[in-house]
Amino acid sequence: MKPFRKNVAIAIDGGGIRGVIVTKALSLLEEQLGKPVHTIFRLAAGTSTGSIISAGIGSGLTAARLHQLYISLGDTIFKKSWRTFFWPLTRFRFPHEPLAKALHEHIGDKKMGDFWTANPPTDVVITTFDLLTNKTCFIKPWKIEYKDWPVIRAVLASCSIPTYFPVVEGRYVDGGVGSYANPCYLAAYEARFCLKWNPKETTLISLGTGRDPQTFKSGQPERFMAWEWLTPTLDAFLASADDQQVHLVETFFGDLDFRRFQVDLSEPLPLDDPRQIPKLVQYGEQMVEKILTDQYDHAMGVAPELPNSKRAVPV
Repeated sequence: MKPFRKNVAIAIDGGGIRGVIVTKALSLLEEQLGKPVHTIFRLAAGTSTGSIISAGIGSGLTAARLHQLYISLGDTIFKKSWRTFFWPLTRFRFPHEPLAKALHEHIGDKKMGDFWTANPPTDVVITTFDLLTNKTCFIKPWKIEYKDWPVIRAVLASCSIPTYFPVVEGRYVDGGVGSYANPCYLAAYEARFCLKWNPKETTLISLGTGRDPQTFKSGQPERFMAWEWLTPTLDAFLASADDQQVHLVETFFGDLDFRRFQVDLSEPLPLDDPRQIPKLVQYGEQMVEKILTDQYDHAMGVAPELPNSKRAVPV
């Protein structure tokens, strides 16, 4: 693995229980580097399950600890009940209380601003979508309007996947509802223009939570009934948006040491099924192997270069 530069940031995608992939990979990376992740990353940006991991990193939790929490709490947070049995006749499938309780036990009553006043400070950026303003909110510890937000409030807002969890305070839902299920461009912007880090001295690690198998297969779409278009269309939109964020970073931050890692899933794995954890652990082991051998995601390198220039340009 190439050595990290002076400043190191991490961006973590959304994905529910598939966050196990990331925590496993990071826990193995800790073993290889001989130090916890919270001593490596001074900027952590996350959406949905990525916000949990980012908040954990900012709070000083090791990746190994975060991984164990995902393993032990999966059945509690995604516990089947009458809501899941009768869904979609119910408004949501899982209540917030188990996740909120777990966050309180391991993060406490920390405010977002506490990340910034810690020694050393960590810039933890969490995304959520505000239904009332129809805009994505970037919750940051140094912004006046967010510094007094409880971390639990920010994480719950970012994790409220529509139909899975209830809307927070009648307005906030999963940050992935907008364009930031993959927050790598957000992290690159934060590092360059907010923290004023020199891109030539900055490494940005971007971790996905598994790319689903191709939904549209040759010979099938023309036979779809109307309702059969919903899932593949949504999957295609999300996958395209994730890769677009990678393309934006490559296009506008050419001097940045940007490394995007992703694993290709052999089968669709639900966001809310703890029974898949053994498989997710295996994918996490695949991901850390990619990290340690610099095997970047194939979404990288899609932009052509101008003659006599090392900077990529939009297609």
